[in-house]
Amino acid sequence: MKLSKTKAVVFVGMVAAVYAALSLMPGLSVLSFGPVQLRIAEAMSALALLTPWAIPGLTIGCFLANLGSPMMVVDLPFGTLATLIATLLTYLLRKKPALAMLMPVIANGVIIGATISFYTDAGFSLIINMALVAAGEAVACYVFGLPLYRILKKNFTK
Repeated sequence: MKLSKTKAVVFVGMVAAVYAALSLMPGLSVLSFGPVQLRIAEAMSALALLTPWAIPGLTIGCFLANLGSPMMVVDLPFGTLATLIATLLTYLLRKKPALAMLMPVIANGVIIGATISFYTDAGFSLIINMALVAAGEAVACYVFGLPLYRILKKNFTK
């Protein structure tokens, strides 16, 4: 999906706003943070399959969402970094969508799982924390993200 500079800036802002809103929305926010998490906004990682402009939008959106995190001090740098890495890799592997959507699962599982292990007393081992975060991420990416990608690709790209 090619965008003019003006449309790209608007797209980045909209993606960031929607990501942050989905993460912080009452009812969904309890799922977005903690050792067991299902951040529905992570389904939007699928946008990186369509345009590189999703990368800054999702990264900024994650940063904004993490301003509301109970672990803000560590979520801001590490969560934002995980999203940046995940979306860059997703974009680079965009020709293989099922494989590309594994990148947010791995990046967030490893980085966020390690962050939870090192900075909280969640009561689980490093591997368990990584697996729990990766499992929630897999649901967001494969149950919600891939269908979102298919709908957008079919209806909005030509």
